Amino acid sequence: MSKEATAPARSLPASIVGRLAKFFPAATPVRIPIKLTKACGGSEALTESTVIEYGTPREVLFAARIPLEFADMLRVQNSDGSLDTEASVVAVQYHNGTTAVAARFTQEVANWIVKP
Repeated sequence: MSKEATAPARSLPASIVGRLAKFFPAATPVRIPIKLTKACGGSEALTESTVIEYGTPREVLFAARIPLEFADMLRVQNSDGSLDTEASVVAVQYHNGTTAVAARFTQEVANWIVKP
């Protein structure tokens, strides 16, 4: 005679961005490579290539190594130019030299893949 039993499911630990995404109920997993640019005053700018890991109709969530803080203004661009917009940092979580970032578009993005 066999017996039924339950065991906890094994799951991979959530990424730092995945943990931040829990605060955005509409967040959908995506994988969109982007170039991120933060103006530093004057003609200086910090740039980084990263990947949008989650998106909502108004926000993008990604990991960054450049220093970012709440209210920083960013330019978000994908490789084919279909996404080229400004966004403002609305949430950050720091972990071991990496920052999980949520940035909200400053205006509606007509061609954004995540729709309400």
